Amino acid sequence: MSKTVFLETHNLKNKATGLGTFNYELIKGLYQLDFNDLELTLNAKNPEILEKEFGNKFSYHKYTNLSRHRLFRTRKKYDLWHSVNQNTKVEPFHINKYLLTVHDVNFVEEISSDMNHKANKLFLAKLEKATAITYISEFAKKQTHQYFNVPNVPEYVIYNGNPITTILDTSEFISEIPLDKPFLYSIGDFLERKNFLSIVKMMIHIPDFNLIISGNNHKSYGIEIAKFITENNLQNRVFLTGKVDDIAKQYYLSKCHAFLFPSIREGFGLPPIEAMHFGKPIFLSNKTSLPEIGGEHSYYWDNFDPEYMKTILFEGLNHFYNNQNMMESFMKERAAIFNWKVAAADYLKVYEKCLF
Repeated sequence: MSKTVFLETHNLKNKATGLGTFNYELIKGLYQLDFNDLELTLNAKNPEILEKEFGNKFSYHKYTNLSRHRLFRTRKKYDLWHSVNQNTKVEPFHINKYLLTVHDVNFVEEISSDMNHKANKLFLAKLEKATAITYISEFAKKQTHQYFNVPNVPEYVIYNGNPITTILDTSEFISEIPLDKPFLYSIGDFLERKNFLSIVKMMIHIPDFNLIISGNNHKSYGIEIAKFITENNLQNRVFLTGKVDDIAKQYYLSKCHAFLFPSIREGFGLPPIEAMHFGKPIFLSNKTSLPEIGGEHSYYWDNFDPEYMKTILFEGLNHFYNNQNMMESFMKERAAIFNWKVAAADYLKVYEKCLF
């Protein structure tokens, strides 16, 4: 008789976020594999959409907001419950085996280090019932052990894959952003920890390039950046596109002169991998997980003084483009390390270790 695994994947409703991407790409990776001894159930607000794409490969459970509350938790007993991120409030009513995936514990620094804070208590409760724990990076594992007493259970580091598996035809894409100069590109959620303001400030000192940043800039941090752009007369050189679809994203990634990602707190960091897939020079902060992801051939900022950042940028660009063929090859090889089918196979192995 097959063992049953419940994947708490309701965050896939927003594929533009890191968690949404993780959930969807993990499902896609699992879909490509054989798991005859397991019955995998996906949790989603619109399971009919997933069923249309993935058919009877999976079972499906409909997520509702009420399921976040204890009284309305799923009553069915699953052999293994996979909590696919550390923040989800959806939990099983009956606990059998429990796998926790940790992306980061940034909430300790961003919200409160008080262990009685509700975010920390939620995470502690997850740790206490974990049969095993997976982390998306060595940094995420290190950070978790730094702040929490982690139970003595099996732990695994499984890197995320590259969400770009197909190069799209961007030949008919027309950018609303002027491309009269070579441009630098970045993309991500407009949160302070993404540190986009640092690269906007750097642009004051770089008149010969434009900067394009994609993401949900309607948030307060995006409004702050837009105000800085206006106050410093950068409107003709720094552009916020808002959210973009995959065609626009691949267009900007493939045409940019360099990709910038100055985040100061990152459990993994998918956008740099996407840019490496196109063989682009990558400029990252040297904080948290990013050196682990970028590897030895990316370029790193260790502080965010605008003139220092400009110096590192131009030194890196000179090095990259003076050795362009070799460096493009290095970046593409690095991106190829991160593969969702491989990651999904590793998760299946963890399921089996928990259950058999």
